[in-house]
Amino acid sequence: RKALQPASKAKHFCKAHAKVLKRVVLGLLGVAYLCYFIAACYLNFQRALALVVITAVVVFFVCWSFFKKHCGAKVLLLLRPVGKCFQKSWPWLKWLLWVALLAGLIAWLVLDTAKNPEQLISLGGFCVLVLFLFACSKHHGAVSWRAVFWGLGLEFLFGVFVLRTTPGVQAFQWLGDQIQIFLGYTTAGSGFVFGNTLIAEVFAFQTLPIIVFFSCVMSILYYLGVMQWLILKISWLLQVSMGTTPTETLSVAGNIFVGQTEAPLLVRPYLTDMTLSEIHAVMTGGFSTIAGSVMGAYISFGIDAASLIAASVMAAPCALAMSKLVYPEVEESKFKGKGSVRIASGEERNILEAASNGAAASVGLVANIAANLIAFLAVLEFINAAVRWFGEMVDIKDLTFQVILSYVLMPVAFLMGADWADSPVVAELLGIKIFLNEFVAYQQLSTYKKNRLSGLEEWDGNRKQWISERAESITTFALCGFANLSSIGIMLGGLGSLAPERKGAFASVVLRALLTGICVSMLNACLAGLLHVPTEVGDCVTFFSTANFSNTSYTIYTCCKQLFASSVFENGTLSFTGSWAGQADSVLWLTECCGHYNHTSCAG
Repeated sequence: RKALQPASKAKHFCKAHAKVLKRVVLGLLGVAYLCYFIAACYLNFQRALALVVITAVVVFFVCWSFFKKHCGAKVLLLLRPVGKCFQKSWPWLKWLLWVALLAGLIAWLVLDTAKNPEQLISLGGFCVLVLFLFACSKHHGAVSWRAVFWGLGLEFLFGVFVLRTTPGVQAFQWLGDQIQIFLGYTTAGSGFVFGNTLIAEVFAFQTLPIIVFFSCVMSILYYLGVMQWLILKISWLLQVSMGTTPTETLSVAGNIFVGQTEAPLLVRPYLTDMTLSEIHAVMTGGFSTIAGSVMGAYISFGIDAASLIAASVMAAPCALAMSKLVYPEVEESKFKGKGSVRIASGEERNILEAASNGAAASVGLVANIAANLIAFLAVLEFINAAVRWFGEMVDIKDLTFQVILSYVLMPVAFLMGADWADSPVVAELLGIKIFLNEFVAYQQLSTYKKNRLSGLEEWDGNRKQWISERAESITTFALCGFANLSSIGIMLGGLGSLAPERKGAFASVVLRALLTGICVSMLNACLAGLLHVPTEVGDCVTFFSTANFSNTSYTIYTCCKQLFASSVFENGTLSFTGSWAGQADSVLWLTECCGHYNHTSCAG
């Protein structure tokens, strides 16, 4: 007992001075990090730029939290007279703001589409889809136009930031690059378990382990409270601006990061008391987005990471807006006016248990994806064989399910902004996403993208080998969602297990929610088409002067097309126009291009 007395005294001392000791430890850690931060910036500021951004964001939110806790009430008291004055002026001020915003939007569209008139097709498609959803509304007279316009406005503003502004493009490109690097660490685990040969050659061992890794990381972030904090912030922004209830808003915000069956867990205690409109919003959010875990798999296919992230975030306000357009609130919600709802934290006792549970939970998802791919691709091949057989009975060659879809959905693809030549391929991928699943569609899109980047001919006979960069971007946004026929069972099964007594209510709105989810992804695609900026190829003469023609690329293909267009063969003499005219190596470059591509100039 005497030997244990010092330890006992130390324990009592720590308990008595816990707050002081905590501040001392945090202070020491803060000083240590400050020294590290200064050293990193001093040695190489460009290399430490990411560290500076992360530190600035953390410091901002820490200072904001401190300010809100200690000074928030005083500031609100001081601003109360301003708030009262604003409320009195709001009836006429809001109309002034709406007119100013509308005038600014029209002016911007006129100036922006003057250079690329084809963008107006995407704008027209956007309007047609919104009008179509309004025509499908359950209660036309009860639509909350505040929720609709704010949701579409937030979607548009975020799209402009990500696709048009230099900081937005650079930030999301950097974020996408970092995610690709982060997902690359999966090979350390999958290579050890399966071997490097299998993960390099076999799809299942190359892509599916990424889902395990991503699920593990998400579980750790949930345990640390990072995901809850982020979801609550996004939910607060949507709730304040759109006037929706906290339960439906929280679920839709959660869908940005987790899947259609995981997001409702955030509002599990409230599902039994939700109105049909709120249930419809929860379902629409699930159908309109994809889970972070499968996003990692799509990125591994070669799909643009920045576009996938942007599509998921843009879908949240749009899904909430369109759900309120299609199924407006006509009941009295129990959660209306409620400030916020509580998010339950995980039951894990430490970070290792959280990591283990996340990895174990992904096994079912991985098995489900693998089984679905085997089943759907096999069924697709069978359907194609059957359709081909029926087509041959009436002398129609090479008729497939995809060909039928490409004709049926071709007008929709064109309205989203795809060129008429690309519309059959975009329509085919859209149909595969709706009738099979988005995993198969993204896999086929990645093949088209790889063909384009590797510089293959655009046409192989009557078959298109790739689609334009603009069509790729539109398709990436259009496919980004779980809205397919097979997801109906997943959605009803997931929600039914959480609230068995509401199964009838879930079944009554699920088809309307599926239609809304499909249209939300298409609306995102229309915005991608409206805001798309073509990539500049650059000076082809300069590029060819240093190019290696042993391998083809999209840049080589584009420049060869320019060279073919500038070549003139008259009276047995070959000449060139434009910037190629004064180049001594133009004939040599033409010979190299003819070695890879067919053109009438090569015959001469």
